Order: sequence, then structure tokens, then C-alpha cells
Amino acid sequence: MTHDKNERHVVFASIFLLLLFFGLTLLVSSVVRANLGPDSVASTATFRTKCAMCHGQDGRGSQVGKSMNVPDLRSAEVQKLPDAQLAQIISDGKGGMPSFKNSVSEDQIQGLVTYIRSLHHPVLVPRGREGTLR
Repeated sequence: MTHDKNERHVVFASIFLLLLFFGLTLLVSSVVRANLGPDSVASTATFRTKCAMCHGQDGRGSQVGKSMNVPDLRSAEVQKLPDAQLAQIISDGKGGMPSFKNSVSEDQIQGLVTYIRSLHHPVLVPRGREGTLR
């Protein structure tokens, strides 16, 4: 009887360790997919300090930006622009948008382009048992 009890404990411990391993693997993979590395965090901060006043936190345009007819950065029109053209617009400015070439580095400009690209992905917002896209 003691032998059966020990065997059950070993089986339960093995299952527990296996579940723990898979749980940690899923956690690590979700963090990697979230891409919250230093570059992403820095680009988000740059966007918030340099761009969000007109383009809004989510890229759709703030009240100030909408009054100046800034484009929705999530739109197909903006998203289809080549990276080089987005970088040039950020660097040189366009229309009422000022030039940022003297206030942000080339690396920051490339980070902003990457950030703008990330804005087109819909976000699943949980609501009750169903989710909605925004």
C-alpha cells in the first residue's frame, strides 16, 4: 500500500512539474510576442512626447490634430506608405507637421516608423464572454 502511495505522489509531482514547465513556456512566449523590449518602450515614449499631441495616443488623431486634418496613422492610406517615406515625413515634416530631424535621432525615427506600423493591428477588448475589436 505504501508503494502505491509513493507511486501516486511521483505521478502527481511529475504532472505538476510538466504543467509548470508548459505554463512558464507559454508565459515567456507571450512576453516575447508582446515585444515590450527597450526599443519598443523607447519608441512609445517618443511617440507620446513628440506625436501624440496631434496624432493621439492611439494614432487616430487628437482633437487638436483632427482640427488640423492630420491623417489617422492606423488607416490603410498611411499604412501603405513605404517606411522610407514615413521616415522622411517624420524627419522633414509635412503640411502643418513640423520637422523632427533636429530633435530626434535616426534610430528614434526608425523606431517611430515601427511604432506607426504597429498601430494598424486591431486590439481585442474583452467584454463579458465575447470580445470585440476596436
